[in-house]
Formats: sequence, structure tokens, C-alpha cells
Amino acid sequence: LRDGEDHAFYAQFNAVEDIPYALLAYAGDTACACAALKPFGESQLELKRMFVHPDHRRQGFAQQLLAQLEGWAVELGAIQLVLETGVRQPEAIALYTQAGFRRMAKNYGQYEHVADSLCFEKILR
Repeated sequence: LRDGEDHAFYAQFNAVEDIPYALLAYAGDTACACAALKPFGESQLELKRMFVHPDHRRQGFAQQLLAQLEGWAVELGAIQLVLETGVRQPEAIALYTQAGFRRMAKNYGQYEHVADSLCFEKILR
């Protein structure tokens, strides 16, 4: 667990019933990756629950999910995506940076004073 033990803090913002848009990727009959969008502000969506099973990493699933979610976000009328990841998640930071997300000058919302959090944004149009 790279980001420490305080998973209860993060769990309160990731309840399934609060995340209405989700994608699941399969390799054959096996679910191998997921990602979701959660409403955040008037014209923003927050990227949540991005995960690729270790057996399926480095096969393009994360990039495909991001691309699909960005398209879906535009269809939903969003003009911006935001996300939070941990400072000890270099693979995630590289993925988001390569996908055109930029680090926010200040962490947003509940992550504002969390030293181990990094927040990113991407303008969609």
C-alpha cells in the first residue's frame, strides 16, 4: 500500500452509489480494469476508481479507459475533468500527464490539505 493506511478518508468520497458513470474493461472473459466518473461542480466530472489488475498492466487498458471516459464526459456536457492521485503513484502520474492532464496549482476540495495528494485537471473543449 504505497499511499499509507488511511483508506477510510478516501473511501468516504468513493461510495459506489455516488459514482453514476463507470466502465469495466475485459481481457476475454476476465474483468481486468475499471474507471469511473463522478459529478463535480457544474460542468466538471471527477475521474475516480482507475484501476488495472497487475496481470493486465502495460497493455493499453488504462489509456483506452481514459479515452472512453473523456468522450463520455464530453457527451455529458462536461468541459473539465479533475482527478486526485497519490504522490507515491508514479505510474498514475505518468499516465495522466501523457494523457494531457496538468497538475493543479492547488489541490481541490477534500484534498486541499492532504500532503500526499496531487490533483490534476484537463480541459475538454
